[in-house]
Amino acid sequence: MSEQIQQLLNLEIAPVALTFHDAKPEGVSRIEKAEASGCTYWRRAAAGKTFYTEAADHYNCPIGCYTHNIELPDAQMEELENTLGLMAELGYIAMEEVPGIPRQEKSFKNAVYSPLADATDTPNVVIISGTPRQMMLLMEAATAAGIGSENSVMGRPTCAVVPAVIQGGRSVSSLGCIGNRVYTALSDDDFYFAFPGEHINALVEKLETIVNANQALAEYHQQRQTEI
Repeated sequence: MSEQIQQLLNLEIAPVALTFHDAKPEGVSRIEKAEASGCTYWRRAAAGKTFYTEAADHYNCPIGCYTHNIELPDAQMEELENTLGLMAELGYIAMEEVPGIPRQEKSFKNAVYSPLADATDTPNVVIISGTPRQMMLLMEAATAAGIGSENSVMGRPTCAVVPAVIQGGRSVSSLGCIGNRVYTALSDDDFYFAFPGEHINALVEKLETIVNANQALAEYHQQRQTEI
């Protein structure tokens, strides 16, 4: 499925599988070094790495800990409050917005990150990054597969796309946020599309139809443009 998605969309970055576990997963190594942000683990998985993280591996990212429902030690909780305070002072966010940010309902235990091609379990969330044209095709395929959603484009924080997909059971796009773009080096021309892994078969089936349909419609519109 991963290979089909990459070929149909001509993706440069591999789709990422994210799967949550209550117990430590067997046969998977823990990440060797805690990263600066939770979304940095997406980048590592897209680059071909398979690993799992524990709650402590996310402490460097207080915002990500909030969206993933990770209880923070006192020092990191203070950092979260200071970060939110800075964002509010800059006019980046209003404090009353915070309760409306999607957040995991279950407390975080362990999470496995891998390229989608290497996933051994059905992922809770599949994360794809690409150009607006590529994301357009994915959104159209998701709608055709019955997992699209109205108002499905999110902004900051990027990591909130994960609980949003899990809670809604539908696809969600994210334009990203400045933290994500710094930590993952995401291109200014790219953004994200995420969907529940359980629906991957239906999505890929519709994606092939949508890609072919768009190619035919492009020819139709180009011809029509010359005639008007």
